[in-house]
Amino acid sequence: MPHRYRRLRLTPTIRNFVRETNFTAYDLLQPFFVIDGKNKKEAISSMPGIFRYSVDLLIKEIETYVRAGGRGGVLFGVSHHKDNTGKYAYATSSPVVAAIKAIKKHFPQFLIVTDVCLCAYMSHGHCGIVEGQKISNDKTLPILAKMALVHAQAGADMIAPSDMMDFRVSAIRQALNKEHFEDVGILSYAVKYSSAYYGPFRDAAHSAPGFGDRKTYQMDPANSREALKEARRDVEDGADMVMVKPVLAYLDIVSNLRRELNVPIVGYNVSGEYSMIKAAAQNGWVDEKAIVLETLISIKRAGADIIISYHAKDALKWLQ
Repeated sequence: MPHRYRRLRLTPTIRNFVRETNFTAYDLLQPFFVIDGKNKKEAISSMPGIFRYSVDLLIKEIETYVRAGGRGGVLFGVSHHKDNTGKYAYATSSPVVAAIKAIKKHFPQFLIVTDVCLCAYMSHGHCGIVEGQKISNDKTLPILAKMALVHAQAGADMIAPSDMMDFRVSAIRQALNKEHFEDVGILSYAVKYSSAYYGPFRDAAHSAPGFGDRKTYQMDPANSREALKEARRDVEDGADMVMVKPVLAYLDIVSNLRRELNVPIVGYNVSGEYSMIKAAAQNGWVDEKAIVLETLISIKRAGADIIISYHAKDALKWLQ
């Protein structure tokens, strides 16, 4: 008589030893929004529990995050200095630069990843230089490189270009290497889809496009082969890690990249995904803790090495 397979009964004592997928504090990055001024903490109506902080209060928030087990975060600048050139994006007086320096002073081992994009610094809200109503890819590259270099000089560990301009990874890598910042990494938003899930972020960062949309430079949600093409090109150009954004509707893309690439894969659990769970939880429709932990483990199971999530701080507390 053939042996019949019987599934192992996973008692609480056994479960953690045989779990196929786990995550730790080193798998999670919390996004932080940084603004000018002092003693400022601004609520974001579409993202309950997430705030914009001036640098002094950001340090207190990061202290709380570190106590919960946090090991790193992603900084997004929110600026009222907007024009058609994006010059404040690379100003040494920007709140992001001040935040980098302050964080490294208080938490030297904290991993700082900085968003490099022009949308929050442009009066039209697009991610690059606009001529007429078209994005000038090549004229945008030098500005992105300047922004990345200023962040590196302030002490950033990793630069994360999210603009989706062609060849920006190589432009940034060359600029960093020229100034002897070879050890500053690049996390490329290699696979960034033109998605409806970004709405709350654009509210948070005051970065909604003033005309048209971003479909000419962000990816079509219908395309998967293009994702591998984009990611491979960015790795060839010098990216140390590549990102899939958003992540929940694109777990197949994470899995595909994991099979094809050897660099770390990052999944961005974006604002719309966060806000949907928050809204459902506030209405009593879902168990927030349970659904967040299930969501995060699904992203890790698909193949992501690191997850950027607005739920990171809460998840770390729950894991403890």
